[in-house]
Amino acid sequence: MLKDILSISGYGGLFKFISQGRTGIIVESLEDKKRMNASATAKISALEDIAIFTDTEDIPLKDVFKAISEKEDGGEAISHKSSANELKTYFEEVLPDYDRDRVYVSDIKKVLNWYNALHKFGMLNFDEEEKDETEEKTDEKVEAKEEPKIEKKEEDKKSAQPTGEKEKSEE
Repeated sequence: MLKDILSISGYGGLFKFISQGRTGIIVESLEDKKRMNASATAKISALEDIAIFTDTEDIPLKDVFKAISEKEDGGEAISHKSSANELKTYFEEVLPDYDRDRVYVSDIKKVLNWYNALHKFGMLNFDEEEKDETEEKTDEKVEAKEEPKIEKKEEDKKSAQPTGEKEKSEE
């Protein structure tokens, strides 16, 4: 869901990663679909790498978006232009244990703005994300089962071949 979605400091809105360029990366605005080069010196943040501080641990942004979606039954969140008190109250309902000392109103505004933008463009698909996580776990189990077999075969080959024959075959 949030893979390849970027926020670039100094530019409004969200961007989709397109490709690597010589002097930076090429991105496409979600809003107007215009492409541009984001220089290597620009402060670029991938949404999947962002987390919100809570009293216990950091919560990934995707989980915060999921909580907003559940609260709104898949609809839009309140406007990021609402008053500071409204934003704080709303965010408390979504994430009751968020760290009030380290999460500022400006952060809440960004989260709600990003959520509404992704909702507007139909990019909030939580079902797809759950399938990906299940597939990754299945792949990890398969890899873990295959590795010992490969190692055993290599060991069997080494033990089956006497040391003297190995030296002769190398010549």
